[in-house]
Amino acid sequence: MVNKTIENLKAELQGKSPGEVVDICFNKYNNKLCYATSLGAEDQVLTEIISKTAPDLNIFTLDTGRLFAETYDLLDRTNKKYKLKIEVFFPDYNEVEEMVNNKGINLFFESIENRKLCCKIRKINPLQRALKGMDAWISGLRRGQSDVRKDIRIVEWDENNNLIKINPLYNWTDKMVWEYINENKIPYNPLHKKGFPSIGCQPCTRAIFPGEDIRAGRWWWENSYTRECGLHKKS
Repeated sequence: MVNKTIENLKAELQGKSPGEVVDICFNKYNNKLCYATSLGAEDQVLTEIISKTAPDLNIFTLDTGRLFAETYDLLDRTNKKYKLKIEVFFPDYNEVEEMVNNKGINLFFESIENRKLCCKIRKINPLQRALKGMDAWISGLRRGQSDVRKDIRIVEWDENNNLIKINPLYNWTDKMVWEYINENKIPYNPLHKKGFPSIGCQPCTRAIFPGEDIRAGRWWWENSYTRECGLHKKS
């Protein structure tokens, strides 16, 4: 049944613009659909599109407690520009306290196991709370973001959360994203112009070097195939 639903929706959305994808999905799922933004460049594009096509769609973001100051400023500017109240989900303070007191404030540098624990507590667990009761969610994933994401489709089954995941910008290039941002005067994180194409937690994000893929600055001390936090990883 799930596979048939996915295939039917994929066929319905194939060839549609991101705005049409958002409109169709919002009409289909209504308050059982939400949008998770990390406030990245592509996420800002989707926020602009949603503000025009489905302004009542619930939008949320995750505050890990380790974000850049520029990211918090962008959240404020985005809310004001589009007259939104992007809902913010935080990690459970008891889990954070226990983790930090047991393993240290920068535990993620010591092992992949520690880093994944930190991501789970600060990101995955809050995401699961945010998605509770939903039937589908929208993300800003694109194929061109990394080798790990090259097989992304417009509609997927999110095995981790047992939901339909919709990726309206799955086939957009970096050029398309930035042309849309510039044409529509969309607010974006100033770190993007300082060598940070992908921005996450401050300790785990660096500027990239020429020739590196756009997510090379995320968890850069690990190999390329472990550089995912788990939010979008298939089981």
